[in-house]
Amino acid sequence: MVPTILRDPEAAKKLFETIIDSPNGRRSMSRLARTCRAMCEPAMNVLWRELDSLLPIISLFPSALMKRSRRPGLGLAKAPNAEDWSRVLAYGERVRRIAYIESSPSVSPSIFAIIAENRPVQYILPHLQQLIWRVDTAAGLQRCTIFLNPELQSLVLEVSTRIPQLASFLADVCSTTQLSSFSFTSPTSLPDTFTDILRSHNTLEKLVLVAPGALSSGVGQWAASLPMLRVLELDLTGRSVIAVEGFFDDIVASGASTPSDASSDSGVFSGDEIDFTEIRKSSLRLTGDLRSGGVFTDLRQLSLTGEVANIAVFLKHLTSNLTHLELVIEDPPDMADWQDLSGLICERFSKSLLSLRINATGSSRFNELVRSTSRGGDPPCHLPESVLFHNSDLQAVAQACPNIETLRLCPMARFPASSGPSLTLEGVAVLTQGCKRLQTLALVLDAHTESEETFNSLDVSSRSLLRLHVGHSVVNDSLQTTILLSHLAPYLETIKWFHEKNRPGYVEANATGWQKVSDWLPHMQGMRLMERARAVHIATLKPETREQSVDATVTRITADKSLQAKPRLVQRYVQVSPKLVDRSTEAKPELVSMSIDATPSIMDTSVDATPAVSHQSVSVRPNMVSTEVDASVHTETKAISAIQALPFEESDSVDKYADPFYAFPSVIPAVLAGLLTFACRILTSYPLTIPMHMLDKSLSILHAQPKEGDDSSSEKHELRPSPAHSLSSSTSELLDHDIPPVCL
Repeated sequence: MVPTILRDPEAAKKLFETIIDSPNGRRSMSRLARTCRAMCEPAMNVLWRELDSLLPIISLFPSALMKRSRRPGLGLAKAPNAEDWSRVLAYGERVRRIAYIESSPSVSPSIFAIIAENRPVQYILPHLQQLIWRVDTAAGLQRCTIFLNPELQSLVLEVSTRIPQLASFLADVCSTTQLSSFSFTSPTSLPDTFTDILRSHNTLEKLVLVAPGALSSGVGQWAASLPMLRVLELDLTGRSVIAVEGFFDDIVASGASTPSDASSDSGVFSGDEIDFTEIRKSSLRLTGDLRSGGVFTDLRQLSLTGEVANIAVFLKHLTSNLTHLELVIEDPPDMADWQDLSGLICERFSKSLLSLRINATGSSRFNELVRSTSRGGDPPCHLPESVLFHNSDLQAVAQACPNIETLRLCPMARFPASSGPSLTLEGVAVLTQGCKRLQTLALVLDAHTESEETFNSLDVSSRSLLRLHVGHSVVNDSLQTTILLSHLAPYLETIKWFHEKNRPGYVEANATGWQKVSDWLPHMQGMRLMERARAVHIATLKPETREQSVDATVTRITADKSLQAKPRLVQRYVQVSPKLVDRSTEAKPELVSMSIDATPSIMDTSVDATPAVSHQSVSVRPNMVSTEVDASVHTETKAISAIQALPFEESDSVDKYADPFYAFPSVIPAVLAGLLTFACRILTSYPLTIPMHMLDKSLSILHAQPKEGDDSSSEKHELRPSPAHSLSSSTSELLDHDIPPVCL
């Protein structure tokens, strides 16, 4: 069965938020989430809503991916796949706020590169609304882009060094998100284009600038132009009064005259026309439509840090109805400046202020004064709290701010044992009597009673005071203090004090006394409320009544009497003359002349329509092979000796014919035989060679005739003779031009 508290989601959310804000709240919420399934989901949403580190997100990866399973902050040993992101994405949808500190060694920088390269979706924290980023380097600033998503509403950026890439990072932020709250803290100056980059963010409701250059006139003009700005925080420490005045130099007060209110005359005939500006303002003032000029008119919460004189100068320029004012001042301030500031706050914001908080800066001299007085001896001067806050100051606050809800008057102050605080519970009684809406009060006081008049008055009892922080307050009589607190704040829920023994200024007697007050106060409050309820009941009891009979018989005595009633008439005349008032209002409409350039835009564009022509040549020349053929006719000469052998005895007769002339006839037969053989070969083979050569030429001409439609550059065909006829064709080619063709 689902518990009753879980049936209302808003009630369950409020309950879980209260639990997680209590001491050890996250541990209690973790145990509550494991109690039952009905409480698991809403408890997990509250538990994972705000994270102070990236370590819980990294620990959701499987332990097998981590370098060391018990120390997930060291990073991942290998890249995760899609299945390893399931738990990260599931729990990432619950996260609304996350913080990162680069100087902290709890998270390794290498994890950001792995997340950026292997994330399955663009935004691993899709519903993130607030991002707190404290970095020291440009690489740390660039890691912030992983968590920028369209639903991001608040960005708190703290940069400890000068980073040249800051302007480009702010441009990425403006292009990705639409912030409603922006905080920038840095010891270095703002970028030169700071206002130009953030000018598109006109939805800012909260602006915090703690950096050199935040008081420039350009920043002031941009901040004043934000239509939805409600919260502003600035640091005025170390600045001159002229620098504070310069913040408002370029700001145009709302309701000031606009160019449409001015005359449209060129100035030539201005002497002939009448200026109706003052008449128009007078008529608007009579009808109540005239808007009063002001600066930051919609501002409701302001936080300033610095010297009291600078804060007073800044507040003089404001015309808004501040409801919450927080001042962090240099302590102790100059008395004249403090008086001026106090009077200014009472004069300007007494009717609208609901919360006033005044603290000391970390560089105040108050700590030095405490250290000097703790060694013994009289203090060199009055401590700041003893000078600034007395019971009369509380009375002045009650008169100046009757609607105040939260009042904190340096609850962290410490006083030596020789001189304690000047505030007492009698001053608190004046405050509870004058401020009927006071809910939270934080101050350091001396809890002793001075008179019994406070107990006799019910007007000092506050119905609204719920929280009280007394810090290092002094308490001597715990019982008497408990009785008086039960009378002043019978509905008080929380009382806090400093009980840590290692805290500077700790006094064990005071801590023990306030512990007793905290233990006894609920019982005293119950008794006090019961007595008052009984007293109211007694005051409303009806008086006792008795029944008793009385003889009321009427004895009638009749008598005749006459009475003349003559009325007295009085004539009066009253002249009624109505008082007439002539009032004229000029209802001249505001005209705006606007010219629009309707000239159509003509663009000449030339198009290159030249066709792409490509020239390509193909060589169709046949491959020619030159072969040399030896066409010489092989002749073979045979000589036959026809000399007849004569007998030896006739040698003498032959010798007489042995001269050359007689030897020549023996050679002639051989030459004649060779010529005869050559003539036979020619007469035999040449008639056969001529027709074959002519046939080859004829066939080549027939094959080479072009067809219809063919290009003149078509391929040439040539009949190649067979190898068998190579010799004869070669021979015919040699004799083609010398011997006319002869057919058989």
